[in-house]
Amino acid sequence: MTDAVFPPGFFDRADPSPDAGFYGPPRLVTHIDDRAIAAVGALYAELGLDGEVLDLCSSWISHFPDPPRRLVGLGMNAAELAANPALAERVVRDLNTDPSLPFPDASFDDAVCCVSVDYLVDPVAVFREIARVLRPGGRFVVTFSNRCFPTKAIRGWLGTDDEGRLEIVNAFFVVSEGFGEVRGQLRTPPGRGDPLYAVWAERR
Repeated sequence: MTDAVFPPGFFDRADPSPDAGFYGPPRLVTHIDDRAIAAVGALYAELGLDGEVLDLCSSWISHFPDPPRRLVGLGMNAAELAANPALAERVVRDLNTDPSLPFPDASFDDAVCCVSVDYLVDPVAVFREIARVLRPGGRFVVTFSNRCFPTKAIRGWLGTDDEGRLEIVNAFFVVSEGFGEVRGQLRTPPGRGDPLYAVWAERR
């Protein structure tokens, strides 16, 4: 079904070299501007993500206004994860090498992925894993902007606009078959600055 939805080459990247090299040097910087960061935190607060939460593709900051009861970060860089004070647990993992998640079924109340979904080369497999580790009714919240490392983003992402990217993430949820109704929206007001889009759904 994945091949029927996404054309050949959709998940290719300009730089197909192992991600461990690219993400090896710590980058203790923000990848979206302050208003987009605020929009991420406002959405997390609005949805009440305050229990046991998985921060997928995590880094040195998780953008929660108030950290949830237990926040587990899974990311590529140990130094970045170590610098994140909100994390109760840190897991280094390259999802493009192994999309499985090292957690038992139904481990988390909710999960988030901030400005990183465009780098996943097998996102449907990752979304299926997220559904597996979420408890029934748990939300998976994916946020993104129009900024990225273009050599590491998938070609299908680079080949469309923001509205098309909303449709792409929606398709990841649908094709994974682990989630119910998908919601997507622009979370920042019109004007100058980085836009912040969000797509989320509940585990079936």
